[in-house]
Amino acid sequence: MSGAPTPRPRVAVSRTGLPGDGVGRLAAHFDVTAWPHPQPPSPAELAALVGGCEGLLVLGSDRVDTDLLDAAGPTLRVVALASMGYDGVDVAAAAERGVVVTHTPDVLADTTADVAMALILMARRRLPAGMDALRRGEWGAFRMDAFLGLDVHGATLGLVGYGQIARAVARRAAGFGMRVQHHHPRRHEDDELSRWVPFGELLRTSDVVSVHTPLTEETRGMIGAEQLALMKPTATLVNTGRGGVVDEEALLAALRRGDLHSAGLDVMTGEPRTDPSDPLLTEPHLVVLPHVGSATTATRAAMVRLAADNIEAVLRGHPAPTPLPGTTASPGGVMA
Repeated sequence: MSGAPTPRPRVAVSRTGLPGDGVGRLAAHFDVTAWPHPQPPSPAELAALVGGCEGLLVLGSDRVDTDLLDAAGPTLRVVALASMGYDGVDVAAAAERGVVVTHTPDVLADTTADVAMALILMARRRLPAGMDALRRGEWGAFRMDAFLGLDVHGATLGLVGYGQIARAVARRAAGFGMRVQHHHPRRHEDDELSRWVPFGELLRTSDVVSVHTPLTEETRGMIGAEQLALMKPTATLVNTGRGGVVDEEALLAALRRGDLHSAGLDVMTGEPRTDPSDPLLTEPHLVVLPHVGSATTATRAAMVRLAADNIEAVLRGHPAPTPLPGTTASPGGVMA
């Protein structure tokens, strides 16, 4: 007589209706339990979902802290983020428990760079102001002084951070005839796209400063009042990295004083921001988007697929394709 079938490893997924076939591919091999409601789970609800799972697929907005790791229990072997950023994960606590943490660094650079360039164009050329006036019925006789912005072509672009997304922005900037420079605290080399400069020089000499750093203790608040004061009054600040890198109160103050021409944000602290009277949403020289840098059908599907590939690899006993630095493959597999 044959024995009872071996139970399939359990994988928890923190959202329903994720794009693409990634979750379906997991379901072909594992017992997948996905959060069934349109609204995201609360921390307590997510903790109840993950008990006894061996793999966990989450989004960048989910918090994976010690409480959640404890709720999952000792069976948990891999946490896969469908996100490039990982500031919501306690990576050290995961490593202490032997849990591999992965992210999706290779699939969203070009899509996010497109949005960074869009924000540069929108903010610097004051395009939303023109759209708002048109919708209010205020497009009158042609005036030479109406909706005046600043040129993007020929401007100097300063990239804070120089990873995949920043280099993708540099490639796009070349097509606009922009001069490109960058700052990275540990990599000081020039390349064919950009030249390295010290941070203070980048802030002083750039017409556009575009932020492309993860949120860490080192980068939290790195663009504050002191740094904004170094920038030209005709400069534009763009952030598609993480909200906490820029001091939002200092940014609003600089815009209101006229110490900065404009800014564009795709990321903010305390997301989501839903109050229509929020100063970030009402400041006329600030363009704000709801964290849509990776929001194309193909890219979001690729992010979920890569997260699923990471889970499958670890649970089969193979190295994860894209682990976070400092995490190691979980020993042994549960599948042939």
